[in-house]
Amino acid sequence: MSKKKKNDQKPTKVFIFQKKNYLFLFIGIAFIALGFILMSGGGSDDPEVFNPDIYNFRRIRLAPTLVLIGLGIQIYAILLNPNKKND
Repeated sequence: MSKKKKNDQKPTKVFIFQKKNYLFLFIGIAFIALGFILMSGGGSDDPEVFNPDIYNFRRIRLAPTLVLIGLGIQIYAILLNPNKKND
């Protein structure tokens, strides 16, 4: 019969992300949310009336750029290794 050792230790839980990773994740989420907020609006109450405000700089250039920057920050936060030492 095999005997189990009484000194068996349970493996410790190791988190992949550290505080720095989560900080960048939240910054990226904020950029994406701000981009979508800036994209909203600009419609018209009457479907027969055209509102040219839907094609302004904020909705066409600024908001999608903020969303893409936010996605880039998210990728950076996932790939960031906070345990890497700078020599």
